[in-house]
Amino acid sequence: MPSLSESPVLSRRGVLKIGLCAAAFLGTAGLAASLSGCSAGHPASGFAVLQDNDLPFLRALIPVMLEGAVASGKMPVATEQTLASLDYSLNHLSPEMLKLTRQLFDVLGMSMTRGPLTGIWGGWENATDAQIRAFLERWENSYLSLLRMGHASLLQLVTMAWYNRAEAWAHCGYPGPPKV
Repeated sequence: MPSLSESPVLSRRGVLKIGLCAAAFLGTAGLAASLSGCSAGHPASGFAVLQDNDLPFLRALIPVMLEGAVASGKMPVATEQTLASLDYSLNHLSPEMLKLTRQLFDVLGMSMTRGPLTGIWGGWENATDAQIRAFLERWENSYLSLLRMGHASLLQLVTMAWYNRAEAWAHCGYPGPPKV
């Protein structure tokens, strides 16, 4: 897939059309999620914010995003630790930021929007690492700033959740905070 800088130049009108179509699509998807009660769920067992419909997506995404930072044998534990840290962070977000994050998770969790936006047409639990990498790359290099922002948000949320944990510090050479 060509990077954004290698892609053919779009006209201003073309970019506006794409942006309007994407905004309409995501707005409709968000409305459908709200009306279907997708985002009105309750936290999953053991979590303060993360819901049951978030977990398959995050459990598929986190190992791909942590590749190279975690040994494959330790990945299941690292994934659960990252989920716990992510849930803690989300529980301390401002209401507006949490609302935006919930909308992103809802759009990625709904089968109606997941396929067209990510290329993953089945459930997240059946997605291969290669499919998830392709989805992340497509969003990272998208013409649509909304998708690029979604990619940046996912990357930041997962990375911060993992590197917030003491288990991750050795990998990057951080000795930890000074002892007081």
